Amino acid sequence: MRYRRLKNKKEFARILKSGKRAYSETVTFIYLPDTELKMAVCVGKKYGKSVQRNRVKRLLREAFARYAVRLSPCAVLLLPKIRETYTFGEFERDIGKICKRERLFEDRIEKDMP
Repeated sequence: MRYRRLKNKKEFARILKSGKRAYSETVTFIYLPDTELKMAVCVGKKYGKSVQRNRVKRLLREAFARYAVRLSPCAVLLLPKIRETYTFGEFERDIGKICKRERLFEDRIEKDMP
């Protein structure tokens, strides 16, 4: 399942105000149940110059896409923690842990059975 990108300021505000937060070593995961899967990444100027910020966004989007197929419909906002270096493996591991801990994965077994 593909996800949509969050772009609307009202949606950002709604998620920040009433979304549930989950924390890990590398990322803060804010989510709110919704009709479809939506995702956004917030990386401000304190993360470095544009090349570094864009790399962090690419890594987070790819790590999230690995789990998007199994996630239940919700709006997700990803906020990376400030660090010296960022790796895809750390983001992927932490997003997976958060999704499992918060029970955001859909149960596909029941749906696939006739």
